[in-house]
Amino acid sequence: MPERGTTAREQEGREGREGGEGRISDTVVAALPGARGTAALRRTGLLVTLILGGLTATPPLAMDMYLPSLPEVTRSLHAPAATVQLTLTACLAGMALGQLVVGPMSDRWGRRRPLLVGLLIYILATAVCATAPNIELLVTFRLAQGLAGAAGIVIARAVVRDLYDGVEMARFFSSLMLISGVAPVIAPLIGGQILRITDWRGVFVVLTGVGIALTAVVWFRLPETLAPADRHSGGVAEALRSMRGLLADRVFTGYMLAGSFTFAALFAYISASPFVIQEIYGASPQTFSLLFGINSVGLVIVGQINGKILVGRVSLDKVLAVGLAVVTLAATALLLMSTGVFGEPGLVPVAAALFVLMSAMGVAMPNTQAMALMRVKHAAGSASALLGTSSFLIGAIASPLVGIAGEHTAVPMAVVQLVAVLVAAACFVGLCRPWQWGSPRSIGAESGG
Repeated sequence: MPERGTTAREQEGREGREGGEGRISDTVVAALPGARGTAALRRTGLLVTLILGGLTATPPLAMDMYLPSLPEVTRSLHAPAATVQLTLTACLAGMALGQLVVGPMSDRWGRRRPLLVGLLIYILATAVCATAPNIELLVTFRLAQGLAGAAGIVIARAVVRDLYDGVEMARFFSSLMLISGVAPVIAPLIGGQILRITDWRGVFVVLTGVGIALTAVVWFRLPETLAPADRHSGGVAEALRSMRGLLADRVFTGYMLAGSFTFAALFAYISASPFVIQEIYGASPQTFSLLFGINSVGLVIVGQINGKILVGRVSLDKVLAVGLAVVTLAATALLLMSTGVFGEPGLVPVAAALFVLMSAMGVAMPNTQAMALMRVKHAAGSASALLGTSSFLIGAIASPLVGIAGEHTAVPMAVVQLVAVLVAAACFVGLCRPWQWGSPRSIGAESGG
């Protein structure tokens, strides 16, 4: 029972702060194979962490391993750069819409079944992409790939909410960023090496193999984390009511939109950088892959600083504000360089600004997700779906805008990045209103709307 004079929500927040750790529910502990005693639970927890990391790594693998081959796809399928970039947009749009469907499904039927079905469809769609004879078919099955791949993204976040709360949930998200952050480091490098021995179709062959391996691991080793008693028996109407209630929470919506527009700035970089680095600055696919990997290392390192050092010690609103400010400065510098204010800056200054921008994402993205999900006790699947759908839809809109002026200027990329992060900051300030709190909020304290 809550202490006298405190609400249940405040008591939960106090327990999260005092304990300094999240909780794993007794139901989940009982469901985990071999989870007997602290040591066994830690071993199982590590395995679940690796599996969820693999699921969250699926989008950067599907996106980033394919990036070095974008210029080759334009030549192979005789399509303009803006049309080829639609293969990224279609995949993102599919991931956005798929999450909106899979999230509520996982709240009703549990996490495992929707996840396994999604992974099987993902494998089939990826295999078809490898044989696509024209750009239209490639775009279509990239859409299907995204729709199916959404299951891994949304259910991984929902499983985290099933297992953890408070400080531990934020730290777990940072751990997932370490694992999923390895994917963008190695994916372009693998993609660049694949292009040495085969063409862009070989990239999709490798992605198909990765999907098969991940499906097998999930089938044998990932337990169900949502107890039958916690599932929702309602249909579409109940799911829509749940989402409407979440969107009515001003602070949840503020964090959701701040994270989504930050993701749009990130995806503007992902979508445009192959052309900016290779076509404008003349770098090889291997050089581009190396630079992309270095930037991803920066994101991973900052994410770990966030999870291991900052969480629980510094208000995450302050950390998020600093992260947004750094991204804004980096985007401004890129815009000034791309418009020629500093003359012809060359590849090194541009790469440095992109590194700063990517690194700052290591505090912006996990913190917006954690702060939003902390406001959700039930319907974690629906909440995760809203977070993912918003991010991927806004990212999908940003993707074609970066190529609107052709592939020989970086101005659209810089403009999209700057506008997106300014909107993110406006949503954070206008909807979350962190200054209204008497003292800096530490993670673990659930706040009212």
